[in-house]
Amino acid sequence: MKKRLFHTSILSIILVFILSTISVGAAPQANKVSTPQAQTPPELAEIFGDLDTTSSKVTSVIVELEEESVVEAKHKGKKQSKANLAKTRSKIKKDVKSAAKSSKVKREYDHVFSGFSMELKSNEIPSLLAVPGVKAVYPNVTYTVTGSEGVTIEEDAYHPEMMNSAPFIGANEAWESGYTGEGITVAVIDTGADYTHPDLAHAFGDYKGYDFVDDDNDPQETPKGDPRGEETTHGTHVSGTVAANGQIKGVAPEATLLAYRVLGPGGSGTTEDVVAGIERAVQDGADVMNLSLGNSLNNPDWATSIALDWAMAEGVVAVTSNGNAGPDNWTVGSPGTSRDAISVGATQLPYNVYTSEITTTGGVAYETDKVMGFASDEELLALDGNEYEYVYAGLGTPEDFEGKDVQGKIALIKRGAIPFVDKASNAKAAGAIGAIIFNSSSGEFEYEIPGMAVPTFKMSGTDGQKILDELEKGNNTVAFDLEFDREIGETVADFSSRGPVVDTWMIKPDVSAPGVNIVSTVPTHNEEDPHGYGSKQGTSMASPHVAGAAALLLDAHSNWGVDDVKAALMNTAVNLYDKLGEPYPYNTQGAGSIRPVDAINAETLVTPGSHSFGVFSKEKGKQVEKQHFTIKNLSDENKKYSFDVQFEGNPEGIKVKTSKNLKVKANKSQKVNFKVQVDASKLEPGYYEGTVVVSDGDSEVEVPTILFVKEPDYPRIDGGVTVTETENGYDLEVYLPGGAEEAGIWVYDTDLNYVGDGSVYTNLPKYYNTLSWDGKINGENLAPGNYYFYVYADKNGQRDYTRSDVVTVD
Repeated sequence: MKKRLFHTSILSIILVFILSTISVGAAPQANKVSTPQAQTPPELAEIFGDLDTTSSKVTSVIVELEEESVVEAKHKGKKQSKANLAKTRSKIKKDVKSAAKSSKVKREYDHVFSGFSMELKSNEIPSLLAVPGVKAVYPNVTYTVTGSEGVTIEEDAYHPEMMNSAPFIGANEAWESGYTGEGITVAVIDTGADYTHPDLAHAFGDYKGYDFVDDDNDPQETPKGDPRGEETTHGTHVSGTVAANGQIKGVAPEATLLAYRVLGPGGSGTTEDVVAGIERAVQDGADVMNLSLGNSLNNPDWATSIALDWAMAEGVVAVTSNGNAGPDNWTVGSPGTSRDAISVGATQLPYNVYTSEITTTGGVAYETDKVMGFASDEELLALDGNEYEYVYAGLGTPEDFEGKDVQGKIALIKRGAIPFVDKASNAKAAGAIGAIIFNSSSGEFEYEIPGMAVPTFKMSGTDGQKILDELEKGNNTVAFDLEFDREIGETVADFSSRGPVVDTWMIKPDVSAPGVNIVSTVPTHNEEDPHGYGSKQGTSMASPHVAGAAALLLDAHSNWGVDDVKAALMNTAVNLYDKLGEPYPYNTQGAGSIRPVDAINAETLVTPGSHSFGVFSKEKGKQVEKQHFTIKNLSDENKKYSFDVQFEGNPEGIKVKTSKNLKVKANKSQKVNFKVQVDASKLEPGYYEGTVVVSDGDSEVEVPTILFVKEPDYPRIDGGVTVTETENGYDLEVYLPGGAEEAGIWVYDTDLNYVGDGSVYTNLPKYYNTLSWDGKINGENLAPGNYYFYVYADKNGQRDYTRSDVVTVD
């Protein structure tokens, strides 16, 4: 049984079907409830997201119109104008106002997305769906940065070698060849940017972008002391990775930058501003845009992904982070799920591995201790052979450190509540020089997380209890014996989200790039001390490496389109291998780690750079799917290409037919057809990765491909559980990517003691459902207290479950 636990805070996107008859189990019994399929009238618009249509509270939504945007119409060969769209919107807004009296339009879109954002009472959404011309309604969901808060590096401690990720991918070789990104404009859609930073000032002109948080022309970061929330540094860090040119050099140091502040205090924003930022960047003439932000919903059709796809169609290379919810499959989130944008996973640069032996007072040893992560070899080795006092700091939250003296000491921390990186950061902030994290259960845990704020060690829960017992005896010193073990090459970060994408079944990420312990610019908001630098990690840090690389490619090839740039980066990426030397799956690394110089010098481009043949579910006989690739010969000589397609393990039930050879003239393109035949009866259910090898006799291009046999193993329930108390009990809102044959409610107290079962529901439709439950177990109301409500979902023999935040019953 696969177990997936996500807190509701990770996912703020849950859909409620629009009519009361659609709420699953509107009057559930204590036992199974048979749920009829919803009979949604065809004229109603589609609805997505966390939309409680029974509440009178005001909510915010994104409304997509049937009238196509300027860019969509253009690429479909239709005439469209802003004036016509304004006229259409005006009429629909009037109709919406009549149907939903409380509605108030906020932002309007017409270039890469057709529609508007608006506020209205939640219970008026059903009326909105019936307005002619409305195509879909999306929640105005929360987007956050996909990078860690990071560590600030004091100016006197900074040295240029810290910014080693750009040289690692070969950016400096591109500079030596004359390609620096000059003349290319990169839009950074983020928390804003400190355009006064000495390493960034050169990249900004008089027009610096736009602030959609405060609606003005000053896209500066949120400073310290803003009463609305925490300061931000993220967009400045991203900008530096793209185009810094001072003490730090970004990937494209002579590119022009535009900043669009769509994430405000604390690094949080909403769909309406992200879509507005995409539109503005396209209209402002950006050549490349970077979005190091996301949410955790694995769905390709949210408003942001739609806007990105049309931005790409209009010729803007859109690059986005893949998310930080790895290492499980299916964890990629929007907008990384976009069909066309380049989604980027995070890698760690080569690093050294050390073995550790921890002993406490009297030579007490611990069998399971291991090095978990560190920012630099020097910091780790400074602990070697030395003895320190250690202090127990609970779960390692800021509150746990209050009143404890850990200055110059080792913090002992229990796993749970907050991410490992936050525990290490909190320990450093409290003055600790190292941390030991032990498991919350008896066994060990596997994670290694490079770039931790202080050298961090890990051990099993059993050893954790043992070291706690020693501390209670007064044995409060710990010593470290460290030895070099081996060097590890570039690897995929554990936190980097994995694909594939639900519904399109696409491989994501598309490529990978350095995203661990990345040093770049951060704001100081101090004119006397403007040189701010910091280290962060996340796919947020990987994405701007690719955006900068795209600028280098466009500098080198001004005639290239977005498909050329994407294909060149994917076709020339290098394969990545795990610590045991095994190749990562494509759903982990994409096509591999980018190498801009190889991409610039590519003589053959194969598009698309990866492909999914989809789902093969025919019970008897053979199912055939067709696909074509385009081969572009960039050289001045005619070439003859051969093709070889291999699926991992060479399964008997998969056969691929394609041309034996294909001749492509110099500087010409030609399509090649592929036909895949699958006999599902000869194959185990699951997904099968393959590689299309295109050879011209001298060099090869590898194109990742994937297909699925029977029902894919996506999580049957995704995200968290949103609980709303009602007059009759509770509504539990959940997201079921493919529907469920059965779903049910389990109740636990906050110590995870099982309390009992709630209702059971059958034959649930795909996507979003509301499970209405009377709050009783065995006919009795829940006793006052704090609980977790778990919801499980079953389909085709697979069960997954997720839980709510703490629910308090009075």
